[in-house]
Amino acid sequence: MADLHISDALLADGTRTSLRVSGGLVVAVGGGAEPGDQQLDANGSLLLPAMAEGHAHLDKAFLAETVLNPSGDLMGAIVAMEAAHVRITPADIELRAERAARLIARNGATAIRTHVDLTKETGTASIAALLAVRDRLRSLVHIEIYALCGFPSLGAEGAYQRSLLREAIAMGIDGVGGCPHLESDPAAANDAFLAVAADAQLPVDLHTDETLDPTRFALADLAERVIDSGFAHRVSASHCVSMSMQSQRVQAQTSERIAAAGITVIALPSSNLFLQGRDHPVGMPRALTAITPLVAAGVNLAAGADNLQDPFNPVGRGDCLETASLMVMAGQLLPDHAYNTVSNAVRVAMGLPTAGTAVGQAADLVLLAAATTREAIAFGPAARTVIRGGNVQNV
Repeated sequence: MADLHISDALLADGTRTSLRVSGGLVVAVGGGAEPGDQQLDANGSLLLPAMAEGHAHLDKAFLAETVLNPSGDLMGAIVAMEAAHVRITPADIELRAERAARLIARNGATAIRTHVDLTKETGTASIAALLAVRDRLRSLVHIEIYALCGFPSLGAEGAYQRSLLREAIAMGIDGVGGCPHLESDPAAANDAFLAVAADAQLPVDLHTDETLDPTRFALADLAERVIDSGFAHRVSASHCVSMSMQSQRVQAQTSERIAAAGITVIALPSSNLFLQGRDHPVGMPRALTAITPLVAAGVNLAAGADNLQDPFNPVGRGDCLETASLMVMAGQLLPDHAYNTVSNAVRVAMGLPTAGTAVGQAADLVLLAAATTREAIAFGPAARTVIRGGNVQNV
């Protein structure tokens, strides 16, 4: 593949310049092309680090019309999916998942982390379908597959779920996931998932405290277990909603421990805003994690879309800029920070190199018809050119 020269690009700081890319990295800013370079004229479009989807459920995407959730809450969505499993085939899962992944990639993401259900009803069929999609789209987008272990997974009652998780690991998943807050003992579940991941030498991303119930708060326990065990792999905690219901003192203390443990917190505003808060008709909470203390403590804060037009979220465009917009409006982040939560903060969680327009950074980039990052988030311009590893993508 030829090296790439991008001319007349508008950078986030307002500079209009050219970039040269070689070997998947930015190797020069402001210089000219060299013989044999592929030429890309940006025509003054905004050049930003590519986006990354930090938390998807590709196996469930586009089920909103066929799997209904009349109650609109989390358990309603879970029950609806359980009832629908008999009519959802592996071929259907694969088709919808690929459609969703291509949409997300076309909108500017070069990496996707998806959680995939492991349940007694479906076994590892969804895992197999997503592994096929991951391999087929390998040249288009980096896809990570995290097995979402069903519940209960503890004790004798959870033996089958644990066997499914071991089978998924043997099949070649990229990480271990589960829902400790739905288990009878969330702390024990934290311990069990970390132990399984340590044995498999895999990272962990747990659906953590996806509730506004302040008594269901296992995030602090997760941080302590990661620190005390010396867990050697990357750890993410997704949702972390009940942290917002804790006192400011507890929020600050927990944030410090999360930072010390090196845990990434992944906020999921779209699905949480839809699913949570229905039991709080007066003064309804925003149903997001405690963003301000997490940022103050230096925690790597990322964000994801979670669900895409399914029982957990009936809308969504498969666009990381939509998530960034929600992180501005509901999370009260400023636009540049909001964009980072759907770009390099996700790449940190995935263990990918920093993308950007500086020399030495990974040439995973996106060109957008906008004058500033704020404007890109606000308008979500349709015209986008995606560059992955220095290659202009055809998506």
